[in-house]
Amino acid sequence: MSTQVKPLLAASASTAQSAAGTSSRNLLGHAAFILAFIGLWEFSSRQEWLNPTFFGRPSGIAQYLWNGLVVDRKLWLELGYTVAGTLLSFVLGSVLAIAVGLLFAMFPKFEKAAEPYLTVLNAMPRLALAPLFLLWFGLGIGSKVAVGTSLSFFIVLANTIAGIRGVSADHITLSRSLGATPSQLFFKVTLPSAVPVIASGLRLGLIYSMLGVIGSEIIAAEHGLGQVLSYLQSTFNMNGVMGVTLLLAFMGLLVTAGMSRLERSLLKWQ
Repeated sequence: MSTQVKPLLAASASTAQSAAGTSSRNLLGHAAFILAFIGLWEFSSRQEWLNPTFFGRPSGIAQYLWNGLVVDRKLWLELGYTVAGTLLSFVLGSVLAIAVGLLFAMFPKFEKAAEPYLTVLNAMPRLALAPLFLLWFGLGIGSKVAVGTSLSFFIVLANTIAGIRGVSADHITLSRSLGATPSQLFFKVTLPSAVPVIASGLRLGLIYSMLGVIGSEIIAAEHGLGQVLSYLQSTFNMNGVMGVTLLLAFMGLLVTAGMSRLERSLLKWQ
């Protein structure tokens, strides 16, 4: 028996080493590409092939981020406001959307009556309505949360309804034939089967919450990275604009990675 296990273990170790080597090569390839891109950008800016007034300069961008994150640390405060607004709007929008979606699943007539109104509300461009939210909730974080919530709510609601409707009819029929009560049918069959689609909606909902908060900050705000970006753009500080844009891109990357991990944890039972 041991003579059969040893080759399997050796093959498994070889496969793991091969995968690790491939991952390392991919990482080195990405790092080399990024360094070459930054070096070419810096060289082109110094040679004035690219106008730093419109494209910035990598060294200037790095200096701006160093000053904002390490020296005076002002960017941390603005980042905190943006992150707080994003998380609050995501939680509010997701909780409301899932609750409404479950309510629609339990009372189909209520969904049929509310669907035209939800369609009209969803068709409204929320960013265009941001000035109205500003009048209602002020320049503080409340208006940003309202815009982000209005964006994430409909995304998560649509996925919740789609997930519940997509449950296999065979599973429901089999559960009923085995004597499952309506509550058991809903909580042990319908809801778990809808989790993958709901999790996908949550990922999109978090991204849309961030977009809504940043977009409303650009329009008008007291704090936030969107407000900083709008100010830097108005003063033609392109190094600052590129630096804040890079910071927002990194924030979006963390958001996506975090939601992917949450989605995997929700789907462990599969």
